[in-house]
Amino acid sequence: MGIIQKQGLKSSLVIMLGFVIGAFNLLVLFPLFFSKSDQGLVRAMIDIGATLSIFCTLGTLPVVYKFYPFYNQYLGPKKNELPFITLLVNLIGFGLILIIGWQEKDFIIRKLGKSPNLAVYFNYVYPYTFFLLLFFWLESFAWGLQKGVVTNFLKETVVRILTTILILAFGFNFISFPTFIALFSGIYLIPVLILLFTIIQTKEWSIKNFKISSVTRRLKGRMINFALFVFAGQFFNLLAKTNDTFLIFGLRGLSDTGIFAIATYVSAILEIPQRSLNAIAIPVLAESWKNKDMANIKHIYHKSVSNLLAIGLLLFGLIWLNIANLVAFLNWISHNQGGGYDALTKLIFILGLAKLIDLGTGVNSQIITTSNYWKFDFYTNLFYIILSLPLNYFLIKNYGLEGLAFSNLVALTLYNSVRFGFLNKKFNLQPYTWRHGIFLVSSIALMLIVHLLPIASNFVTNILIQSLTFGISFYLLAKWINPAPEVLDLLNSLFKNNLFSYFKKK
Repeated sequence: MGIIQKQGLKSSLVIMLGFVIGAFNLLVLFPLFFSKSDQGLVRAMIDIGATLSIFCTLGTLPVVYKFYPFYNQYLGPKKNELPFITLLVNLIGFGLILIIGWQEKDFIIRKLGKSPNLAVYFNYVYPYTFFLLLFFWLESFAWGLQKGVVTNFLKETVVRILTTILILAFGFNFISFPTFIALFSGIYLIPVLILLFTIIQTKEWSIKNFKISSVTRRLKGRMINFALFVFAGQFFNLLAKTNDTFLIFGLRGLSDTGIFAIATYVSAILEIPQRSLNAIAIPVLAESWKNKDMANIKHIYHKSVSNLLAIGLLLFGLIWLNIANLVAFLNWISHNQGGGYDALTKLIFILGLAKLIDLGTGVNSQIITTSNYWKFDFYTNLFYIILSLPLNYFLIKNYGLEGLAFSNLVALTLYNSVRFGFLNKKFNLQPYTWRHGIFLVSSIALMLIVHLLPIASNFVTNILIQSLTFGISFYLLAKWINPAPEVLDLLNSLFKNNLFSYFKKK
């Protein structure tokens, strides 16, 4: 258990560091040196590459997660042919993408009429997809070899540091914009080489065996069925997160894509506590289901709602109160590029509200996926994508970016409502109490009161005054109502000690 906690803490710190670097890139360097259209082009490359790379895996990633331990146990690393088989399938998937892209090139360019720059640089999507695909492939084995901290460091931190270097090289005229895009398309090459070297050094992984083993012959039916089912759910889930970007650059252009990318990233701050809790909750829930310990599952569900709602309201309040300050900063730092970031005000508020609702439903997804009704997770993901695609298209077509943000809010609310209803009806799980309602209403009232404070002329002063006022008041409110004792204990520990000593104790 100590190893899990230690690795979990290291991973959390790595993710936080990467997020800070990413925020610096997105909110400072990109607006300083790039136009909104160029920012949108980079965002489009990232989302297209992520979607295509997952498609190229053709379901091999969940197969590695589930079956790699069997291969190593029965065959050993030298006779294990799973690395070769999965690499071959991934290369076939990438080949399919290249063939489709070549055959439909004219159609793709025609559909990018609102984003001509993306049409010009579209071929760079393919190397980006290829190297990201290789990283995902190696990452799946690295997790099985307990190298999760290394993969998180490479993906969350190293890639963003490399991005910082490329941005600065462009900003100070060492490279041109076409060169920047060309180098960015290969940004995962270095992480791929480092990760490959890392897992080879373990001497528990090899790609030299090409012979089909008895394990593959015995498990191939189960692996194919499992791969196709889980792959469909994975792909739907990713498509639900990236289809809005596709619609924006297809219908609105790259400038709006850049604006929406910033709004999405800022609202994603609310996801940080959820990611950490999900990783901790899954093994505990799986063990509880195995032991038929419904009392513990109910306890985890209630605690997750309490803790995530409390942290979510704090983060949402800090974000909402500082939206105007963020817009003022972006318009100031990008004055050479013409400013024009005012649309972020409503977008961040709506998208943040959607994330808050998602946080307020706790670990509902993890409870479902670890139960015997795990297929329901696939069905709800399918429901989400079927709902969000036409809704996104209709609302962005008629109401622009605000319509797309509202679509996210509606779809995510209905998606979580279905899951909540399922857990309540099937297992009689209902995590809410009267304290949650009082705390929610009181927190909203507190946000409105702080929002009415006099505004200083300097946005830096504004950030300090509003953030400190809300943060201290929120702490006192949470201490009075006490909806989440664990969060209060953590805050008290941080107040009594410094952050370093807290982590040192852990």
